Amino acid sequence: MSVAGIQSALQQMQALQTQASGQKPQPQALQAAQPGQPSFATELKSSINRINELQSTAAAKQQAFQMGDPTVSLHDVMMDMQKASLAFEMGVQVRNRLVNAYKEVMNMNV
Repeated sequence: MSVAGIQSALQQMQALQTQASGQKPQPQALQAAQPGQPSFATELKSSINRINELQSTAAAKQQAFQMGDPTVSLHDVMMDMQKASLAFEMGVQVRNRLVNAYKEVMNMNV
């Protein structure tokens, strides 16, 4: 997930918090995504696709190594598996943070 995607999500959450507390909203918090900038949903979807790609690549290399392909080394297989594992863990952590932020916003008194 890119910094722009995270910033966009934070701005949206701040706008919701401001709206829920009844304060006057800040102009920057209510700005919609610029046409040239990707939205939070687009960034989230591309991040999930990247994680899926890493897992698919790791699985393909693992299978090629198990089949005895001489062009695939154990080192490459282990590196790809670690990359996929770390990407997945990062995705889980981002999801957990988003769920916690959502719960916090939903528990605010109006």
